Formats: sequence, structure tokens, C-alpha cells
Amino acid sequence: MAKEKISLSVLTKGIIKENPVLVLILGTCPTLAVTTLAVNGVGMGLAATFVLVCSNIAISLLKNVIPDKVRIPCYIVIIAGFVTLLSSLMEAFLPDLYSALGLFLQLIVVNCIILGRAEMFASKNGVIASALDGVGMGLGFTLALLIMGSIREILGAGTWFGIPLTVNLFSPISIFILAPGGFLVYGMVIATVNKLTKGKAIKKKEFGCEGCPNAGGCASCSGCSEKGENK
Repeated sequence: MAKEKISLSVLTKGIIKENPVLVLILGTCPTLAVTTLAVNGVGMGLAATFVLVCSNIAISLLKNVIPDKVRIPCYIVIIAGFVTLLSSLMEAFLPDLYSALGLFLQLIVVNCIILGRAEMFASKNGVIASALDGVGMGLGFTLALLIMGSIREILGAGTWFGIPLTVNLFSPISIFILAPGGFLVYGMVIATVNKLTKGKAIKKKEFGCEGCPNAGGCASCSGCSEKGENK
């Protein structure tokens, strides 16, 4: 029973409690860029989920083989391999979505959500837990992009997944499909999440530097440590 509860927690935490986009504020570049249409947001979310799950599993299997000093480059190579595979499949079978996502599909390689989960979770946990973590974080990412894409498409184009919705209600507000509208919707959605969770979506201590792989050589982290010691 304990193992099942742990697995369920690993799977669900990425949806709300540690949502990578709305709580941890990661992956904002693709979030703002591709959510002009709901279908593009879902497509990017599912693509990132595929890479997340596959790379988490591979890194978990290889964590005892990869030398610690070169783990980050190795993680990037593994992630790049799955992104290349995904790009080839999408170009062959989903050419319209492949064209719509464009460069941002290739930039999944350096998406901080995927590399962050590889470093913080997959490299320290078993295969099943790592796979569940990838699914949970991927679903959270997809949900955030779906919400933003839906709001921006409905208000900015008057459609949802290409279906006209606001023809007789109001004229499309074009700013919502432009960059300023993306930032506005992003801020509104984050504020809504904070309101619904009463600001407790994630513990503040989890934003600390102790889990960062660069903490040892970071001047800011050293400063934080010194301040903590002086208290």
C-alpha cells in the first residue's frame, strides 16, 4: 500500500502542486510562443510528455553507468536523441502540427522542465517512479498549455480547436494572440492558481538552492548560505 501511495503522489504532483508552468514557472518560452491555438498547445504538451517519459526512463536505467562529472552532457544527448526521433515521426505523420510548432519542437532538447526532472528526479529514483514522474509533469505541462491556448484562441480568434464559438457574441480581440496577450493570460492563470490554492501550491522551501546542480559554484547561493549562518 505504501508503494502505491508514493507512486500516486509522484504521478499527481506535477498536475497542480508542482505544475511546471503554473507553479514552478518553467518552460515559459514555448508556453508563450505556441499557445496562440489550443491544438498547438496540446501538441507541444504531448510532445514534451513523450520526451519526458522516455528520457526519464533511460536516465534512470543508466544513472549508475553515467560518470557524475559528465552527467549533464549525457542527459542532453539522451534527450536530443528522443527529440530527434519525435521530430522525424511528427514530420512524417503530422506535418501540419510539425510546421506549426516549428523551432520550438527542436528546443525541447533544452527545455528546463525535462533537464530539470532528469537531474532532480530520474537520476535519483527507479524506473517506475521516474516514468510516473515524467507522465505527471508532462500532463501538468499539457494542461497548462491547453488552458492558455484555449483562452487565447477563444478571445483572440473566436474559435476553439478551429470551431467557431463567439461569432454572435463579440468580435475577436486580436491582442490575445499576440505576445502581450500571452503574458497577460499567463499572469491571469498563475494568479488564479494561487487564489484557488491560497498560495500553498508548493512549499516555499522547495525554491531553495540546495537542489541546484550549480549551487556549489554559484556566488548567490554562497551569499544565501552566509546570510543563513549569520542569523
